[in-house]
Amino acid sequence: MSRFDDTLAAHRGASAVRSDTSPTDRQAGPGLSRRGFLIGTLGASAVLAFGLPGMAFGAADAASEALAKGRFEPTLWYAIDAQGHVTLHCTKAEMGQHVGTSLARLVAEELEVDPATIAIEYVDSDPKWGYMITGGSWSVNHSFLPLSRAGAAGRQALIEAGARLLEVDAADCQARDGQVISGDKRIGYGEIVASGTLSRSYSAEELEAIELKPASERRVLGTSGRAQDIPAKTTGEAVFGIDAKVDGMLYARPVLPPTRFGCRATSIDDSAAQSIAGYRQTIRLEDPSGLCQGWLAVIADNFSAAMRATDALKIEWENGSGISITEADILDEGRRLTQSPSRDNGALFVDIGEVTSTLEQAASAEDVSLIDATYTTSSVLHFQLEPVNATVVERDGHWHVHCGNQQQSVAVPLVAKALEVDESQVTFHQYYLGGGFGRRLYGDYAVPAALAAKAVGAPVKMVFTRPDDSRMDCVRSPSVQRLRSALAADGAIQASEHAAAAGWPTADIAPGFLGEFVEGGGKIDSFAISGADHWYALGAQRVWAQQNHKAHEAFVPGYLRAVGPGWTTWAVESHIDELALAADQDPAEFRRNLLKAEGRNAGEAPNSVGGAERLKTVLERTLDKAGWNERDALPEDTGLGVALSFGQERHMPTWVACVARVKVDRASGEVTVEKLTSVVDAGTLAHPDGAMAQLEGSLLWGLSMALHEGTEYAEGQPADLNLNSYTPLRMHQVPELDLEFVDNDHTPVGLGEPGTCVVAPAIANAIAHATGVRLRDLPMRPEALKAALGA
Repeated sequence: MSRFDDTLAAHRGASAVRSDTSPTDRQAGPGLSRRGFLIGTLGASAVLAFGLPGMAFGAADAASEALAKGRFEPTLWYAIDAQGHVTLHCTKAEMGQHVGTSLARLVAEELEVDPATIAIEYVDSDPKWGYMITGGSWSVNHSFLPLSRAGAAGRQALIEAGARLLEVDAADCQARDGQVISGDKRIGYGEIVASGTLSRSYSAEELEAIELKPASERRVLGTSGRAQDIPAKTTGEAVFGIDAKVDGMLYARPVLPPTRFGCRATSIDDSAAQSIAGYRQTIRLEDPSGLCQGWLAVIADNFSAAMRATDALKIEWENGSGISITEADILDEGRRLTQSPSRDNGALFVDIGEVTSTLEQAASAEDVSLIDATYTTSSVLHFQLEPVNATVVERDGHWHVHCGNQQQSVAVPLVAKALEVDESQVTFHQYYLGGGFGRRLYGDYAVPAALAAKAVGAPVKMVFTRPDDSRMDCVRSPSVQRLRSALAADGAIQASEHAAAAGWPTADIAPGFLGEFVEGGGKIDSFAISGADHWYALGAQRVWAQQNHKAHEAFVPGYLRAVGPGWTTWAVESHIDELALAADQDPAEFRRNLLKAEGRNAGEAPNSVGGAERLKTVLERTLDKAGWNERDALPEDTGLGVALSFGQERHMPTWVACVARVKVDRASGEVTVEKLTSVVDAGTLAHPDGAMAQLEGSLLWGLSMALHEGTEYAEGQPADLNLNSYTPLRMHQVPELDLEFVDNDHTPVGLGEPGTCVVAPAIANAIAHATGVRLRDLPMRPEALKAALGA
C-alpha cells in the first residue's frame, strides 16, 4: 500500500464535489456505500457499479437509486445499452498516453467484448468517482483489479441472465464477443439488456472472490491493438481544454507579477490598450486563497485582443522578496543542507543499520575507502504542447470549469476556496490534455480564470501564452544530493548515506500526503525522494530527505514526469558506478552482485514478486543485447554506460535497465548518444503498443533532460521562457533505440515515468567510460565536459 493510498481517507471529504453539466436537471447521489456491486436494467440500459476497498466510490445503493428514478445514469466504470454497446467511464486524464485504451482493455478482457468497440467517456468531477488523479504511473496498476473484476462480474451476470432467456443451464454457457453462447444457441448482450430481466447483486466479499481468467486464456491483454484516441486527434475532432467554448464567453490573458509571491501592482496604465479593438478592461484579481498574489487579468472580446492589450499595458510593481533569489542561491542552500544531514534539517526515508559510526571509522581505516560525491540537477520546465488554460462559467450558483486536469480532487477545493463557495458548487469538466507531464496535477491555472469570471459576471476563457505558462510553471525543483559510502578493499559496501535537498511539490500542492516512513523520523514528501530506496543490497543504509525552503520562496515546486527518481536515480546510479570503479570492478558485474532478492529486496505480492532478481534479469538481458562484453574494444572516445531503475515507487516497481552508447567530441565537449538499449519488466501489458510508446517517449525525454533541458531561476522567473532558448531534444538527435519488454503474467505496474530517470546516469557512466571524466551536474553541458577534459 502506497503512502498515497494510506492517506486517501483523510481527503474524501475535501474531494466531494457534484457533477452538474446542467445544474437544474441533475443532482448528485446521496451517501455512497463503501463497497459493493450491482447490475440492473431499466428501459434498455444496464448499469454496472462497484467500489474500491478503502475508497469513497459509489456502489450498489447508488446504482439502485439511479434505476429507481427512472433514468439511465450509470454510476461507475461502464454501461451497456440495448444495442450491446459498452461505454467506459474513464476517471483518468488522456494526455497522449492512451490511458482510456488501456483501461477499456482491462474491462474487455473479462467482459468478453472487442475492446475496439468500447466507447470511452472522460467523466466530470463527482464524489462517486472517489479521488481523481492521473499520475505516478498509477492508472493501469491501480485499476487492474477493480476494472477486471467489474468485467468478470458483468460477464457472470450476463451469462446467468442469458441462460434464463435461452432456457439452458448457465454452467453450459460461455461468453464470447459480446454474446452468451450455449451450443448452437446464442444471445447478444444488447438483447439481454433490452429484455429487462438482468438483475444480480454482489457483496463486497463476492466481488473480491471473483476469479479472473488465467493468463493462458487471455485474448486481449498483451495483444496488439490501435489506440482509440488517435483517429480523433488526427482528424481534429478531439476537443482539448484550449478548444472549449461556452455561450457568451469573454477572453482573458493573465497579467503576471514579477514574482510568484508578495507582489502588488501600484500603477496600471491601459491607455495604449484602449486603442486595441476588442479590448474591454484590465482587472485586479482579488484571491482569498492567496494563490494569485498581485495578478491582473486583461478582458477582451477575443484572445488576440487580450494578448496584444496585455503587452501594451504599463504597470509599476511592488516586488516580492523572491525577486532576489537565483538558481545559485537555491543550489547553495541545498549544498548547505546536505553537508550535515540531521534531524534538524531533514527527515529519514530509509534507516537500516549503524551508518554514522561505520562512516566515521571508514574515514580513518587503511583498508576502507570513503567515497564522497555531490550531484546536482537544474530547474526543468514542463513545456507541454498545450499551454495551461481554463474556461469558467457560473450557472444558477454552480461553477463549471472546462479544462484538462490531472488531479480534480485537488483542483476543485482550490477553485472553491478562491471563489468562497462550497466545493459542491464546483465541477471540473474534463477535456483532452495537450500534454500533462505532471504540470496539470496542480489546477492553479483554473483559479485566475474563475476569479475573472466572477469579477466580470460573465463566462471567461483564460489562456496563458507560452511565456506566461513558463513564468508560472510549477517546475521540477533544482536538487543537491550528497552520497557517502564506505567501500572495503574487497569491494563490499559497508555503509552508505544519501542526503537529498530539493523543493517538495507535495508540501505546497497536497500537504496532507506528507508521510512518516521511519518511526520518529519526521514527515516526508515521498515524491521528492522516491528512488533513493533502491533494490541494491548494501550494508548499513540511511537516506535523508531535506526540504529546500529557498526553492519555495521563488516558485511552487511541481511534479514533473518521474519527480523524485528524476534526480535520485541520477545520483544513485552515478554513485554506484563510482563505487565500482573505485573497487576496480566492472560496473555491470558490481551491480549484479548487489542485486540479491533477500530481506527487504525479496519483493512481495502483488506488485514486486521476485524483487531484485527481476531487476537482475533485465540487467543481464540488456547487457547481452548491447554487447557489453565487447565494450573495451569500442572506438576511441566511445563508451558504454549502464544504469538501473525501478520507476516511481518501491511498492510498485517497474524493472528497467538501460545501456547508453555515446561518442564524445573532445574539442567541443559535445556528446552524441548513438544508441539506447533498454529492457523493461512491467508485468502484464494491457496495451503493448501504448506501452512501447510510453517507453520510447520516456527514454527520449530522459535523454533530453540529460543533455539539453534545464533552466535557471533569476529575478522571479526562469531564464528560458520559450523554445527559442529552451531547447529540448531535436529529431535529428534521436539515437537508435533497441527496446524490449519481458513477457510474463505478473501484475501490471507503471510505464509513464520509469524510462525518464534511467537515461541520464547511463549517459554519464558512458562518458566516464569513454573519457575517464565524471560529470555530476544535470544537464551535462558541452562546456562542462570540455572544461573537465582540459580541452
